[in-house]
Amino acid sequence: MTVAFGRSVHDFEHPPDAAAAQLEVRMSEAVILSPPLPDGTDLQARLRFAPSEGRIWLDGQRMLLLHVESFGALRKELITSQGIAEARRLLTRMGYVSGLRDADMARRIRGDRSVIEAFHTGPQLHALEGIVQVEPVRMDIDLDSGRYFGEFLWHDSSEDSAHLSEYGIGDEPACWMQLGYASGYTTAFMGRPILYREVQCRSMGDRHCRIIGRPLEEWTDSDLTDADVAHFRDTDPKNQEENYLVGRSTAFRASVERIQRVSDTDTTVLILGETGVGKGRMAQLLHERSRRRSGPFVTLNCAAVPETLLEAELFGVMRGAYTGAVQSRPGKFERAHGGTLFLDEIGTMPLQAQAKLLRALQEREIERVGDTRTRHVDVRVVAATNVDLCQEVNEGRFRRDLYYRVNVFPVRLAALRERRDDIRPLVDHFLTVYAERSGRHIRGLTDRALSALLAYDFPGNIRELENMVERAVVLAGDGGRIDVQHLFDESIQGDARLLGISDSGTLEVPLPGGKPGSVSDLVGALLEEQLPFEELERRLLEAAVERADGNLSEAARVLGLSRPQVAYRLRKHRDG
Repeated sequence: MTVAFGRSVHDFEHPPDAAAAQLEVRMSEAVILSPPLPDGTDLQARLRFAPSEGRIWLDGQRMLLLHVESFGALRKELITSQGIAEARRLLTRMGYVSGLRDADMARRIRGDRSVIEAFHTGPQLHALEGIVQVEPVRMDIDLDSGRYFGEFLWHDSSEDSAHLSEYGIGDEPACWMQLGYASGYTTAFMGRPILYREVQCRSMGDRHCRIIGRPLEEWTDSDLTDADVAHFRDTDPKNQEENYLVGRSTAFRASVERIQRVSDTDTTVLILGETGVGKGRMAQLLHERSRRRSGPFVTLNCAAVPETLLEAELFGVMRGAYTGAVQSRPGKFERAHGGTLFLDEIGTMPLQAQAKLLRALQEREIERVGDTRTRHVDVRVVAATNVDLCQEVNEGRFRRDLYYRVNVFPVRLAALRERRDDIRPLVDHFLTVYAERSGRHIRGLTDRALSALLAYDFPGNIRELENMVERAVVLAGDGGRIDVQHLFDESIQGDARLLGISDSGTLEVPLPGGKPGSVSDLVGALLEEQLPFEELERRLLEAAVERADGNLSEAARVLGLSRPQVAYRLRKHRDG
């Protein structure tokens, strides 16, 4: 599809090069009218502020507010210390990765819209993030064939402002980070490398910046420099995420880094963390990145085995050792020979079993229950617990010598409430898994559902989130969108800590999608916001109608009004 947006090449204060002009003329012969572009309010509604936590969220991704002067100082320092070429490469790559992220967001938010509406998410996000105002001029885009051409104007570029304040007018384009963003976004959107070049720039004295983008191979070698294509070599959009475990928060990455450091050794590892944070998954990751990856990975949940049978599970049993032992069988240690033994909830192990475990760790030898023969085992032990083992030692429930033996290399996994940056990617992962298992197409989450998840403390951590998403996929139904009532049951109280942004750009307390903590909390938040009663009524009416999918009768039942009353009040607010 070829689309034009109301400007021609002759409108610019400096004409483009001849080749670009010829291409534009050829394109203009096949121009059709574009559909109306979205106004961006759906993106604006996904911007949330959590001042008490020092966080800003955009569709579940953590964002920053940064002074343009601070960015300019960083830019100047990079240029001074690294040189122009390296500074350009670093900033372009930074923008490129940001563009890849926003392309994922575009697919989630507008994946069911037209190609042009979905693509325009990127330019609107660029504006919402305070980078630049984007005016589309001409586009030729076909996802099936991979054909792409794009021409855009940039108005009042923040990167130009930062550059001009330090260096003034020059003879080279300066919007390096923004070019990287455009290339990364369009590359991810089209599924093939798309390169943009800046042919006009405010830093060169032009009134606006103008960029042209096309597939990388369509640019001639004479058009390109190493700086133009460096970010394609530096960053592969298909390899941005950790494939085995899902997460991008600092706490998560720190834990993965510690696992990587110890994985190629035989050191005993103790994984600490609350129930449901993924200790078992991290232990499996450790095994698969170790030298023992070709050996078995054997798991024993110490809390799930009766005390009288735990030794037999660990070390094996000989026939006739006790009533019911009708045959000899190996224990977990023997079965893990050459590999890794994961002892989950080791803090619940009884003292007698702890003594034998200590001997097995120190001597690398075990004896089956009812046997006198010693057997050598080559096993790496990884333990996990959700209790404070130091306290257990002090209170006499855990052997001190065993504690020192298993706590050689501790790895602590943060609770999900401490790594909220991971909520969005985890939701996307579980949504993909359970939608595929159930054979259903789920159109994603509503904004209020995502806000409720970001504000919730998750006492059950990742396991609780996974169960919530699985339940929501069932309740939302095929072709549906997950809302708050699909995620939370009545026993879970909502938490309205997040602030949204209104149509006028001011902070507001959004009406909670889940259950408020109490009526007084809700009333207090509304009074604190100082909303006029008419505005409150309008929002309440619109929220009720939206929840009822446009059914006025259903909305009226929720509000305790008649259908004519709801229709009259809605009409009054829309006309007034």
